[in-house]
Amino acid sequence: MHRSIIFIVRMVVAAGLGASVIISSTMSDPVRLYTKGLILGYKRGLRNQHTNTSLIRIEGVNNKNETEFYLGKRIAYVYRAKKKTKATLRKTRSASKFRVMWGKVTRSHGNSGVVRAKFRHNLPPKSMGATVHVMLYPSRV
Repeated sequence: MHRSIIFIVRMVVAAGLGASVIISSTMSDPVRLYTKGLILGYKRGLRNQHTNTSLIRIEGVNNKNETEFYLGKRIAYVYRAKKKTKATLRKTRSASKFRVMWGKVTRSHGNSGVVRAKFRHNLPPKSMGATVHVMLYPSRV
């Protein structure tokens, strides 16, 4: 857990009275390289659903024009599995129960800021309603 560091700076005003003024400022949390998103479900018609495309609502995106920035961005669905993964031979990673499914934003969906995303492996049904990390890379600028 990140602790805020508080710097207290004391300035002595040498203008006659010699009163001291305390100025405090806090350092903000580290910069996040992702935006939060929510998995709404699969792309679907009236009767059929297409599980190869998922619908994602990105936090702070409310219309079609705002989705253009996120086209091509990577998405990570992080979940916890039952068993730990095997640690690599070089000991660069330790065994963990966390796994990641990667995908990318392909296009917008409708007029309310929802986007379509394709994942390397289709998202499982239990992921609906879960959060995803919409990474701020690759950059298209």
